[in-house]
Amino acid sequence: MATYRINTVSRILLSYNRSNCIKLCSQGIDANRFLTQERLKHTSAIKHEKEKFRTFVITRYIQYVKNYTKVLEVRFPAAMKMYRVFSIGIKDFLRDLKTYITLRIKFTRDQGFSKMSRQDIELYEKMPGDMWKIAPVLILSTIPFGNYIIFPLALLKPKKLLCSHFWSIQQRVEFSMQDLTERLRHNRAVFRALQEKLGSIPESDLKVKWEKIIALLGSGVHPTPNDVIACEKLFTMSPYSLKDLSYSHMGQLLKMHGLQKSLFRRKKLKYRALLLWEMDKAIIREGGVDVLGSESLRNACHIRGLNGSHLSNQNMRDWLQQWLQVSQNINSTSYSLLLHCPILFAYNHPQNWVLIY
Repeated sequence: MATYRINTVSRILLSYNRSNCIKLCSQGIDANRFLTQERLKHTSAIKHEKEKFRTFVITRYIQYVKNYTKVLEVRFPAAMKMYRVFSIGIKDFLRDLKTYITLRIKFTRDQGFSKMSRQDIELYEKMPGDMWKIAPVLILSTIPFGNYIIFPLALLKPKKLLCSHFWSIQQRVEFSMQDLTERLRHNRAVFRALQEKLGSIPESDLKVKWEKIIALLGSGVHPTPNDVIACEKLFTMSPYSLKDLSYSHMGQLLKMHGLQKSLFRRKKLKYRALLLWEMDKAIIREGGVDVLGSESLRNACHIRGLNGSHLSNQNMRDWLQQWLQVSQNINSTSYSLLLHCPILFAYNHPQNWVLIY
């Protein structure tokens, strides 16, 4: 009987212990699960704070980099100006150089300018001069430490050592006016050369018409396009055809068109006349002077020897229309007439006289 009681008590105690163990294990598991969740929340919070801090640092860094150029401009204004001028200038120059190479290929393929736009022809005419002008600076800058000398020197003399790609808008306007002023100084010499040859023209109705034009120019006014077209034949023969012009006359014509004198003056003038003629034809192809904007009108007038800086768009269109009227009535045998049109239509223009007197 005693043994039975002992067994019963043992079973009860064992059952109680098992129940307590299960409860304790369950409580331990719950505690571990809670600790794990708390640990995950804490880790997530730390990650979130780290991400916020990283974002803050990156944002501040980006702002610093953006403002760094301003800091440099304040601390090193001369160096930053030089960097800006040459970085932007080189990009513009390379862009136009690539376009020029494409135009050279197009010119060879199409055998001429017939498929080029006015802007293309203007770039085609301008780029060779820019390439020669900037070449010394680019070559010297490749020499070790050469850029420390040539770049500051180029900034001191931008007109002589740099091309228009490296000029500011203000410099482009200023240098453009200076170049045109220098060209206009040769107008009088060209006009005198035309006057001197007047006596060598045989007596005819053509000579009478030409004498009238010379008299008009001498009295301060310009002939009409029809008056000039009526004398077109004079520029296909002696004494005004391109092959009959004197050496000094051709030199003054070159300078009047902004070109350097050279040994092969006649060839250079012929090429200049061809480019002017092709530009004129391109303007007509593209819809005439009415489609040209203010900047294009000023540039077109400048190329042809007129200061358009203070003229209205309509005044510039009217002047260009007179030029084009003559240009449409010439051919390769009368290139000389086109070369003398700056005298015939702009010699007495008030805007030109402002620059030279």
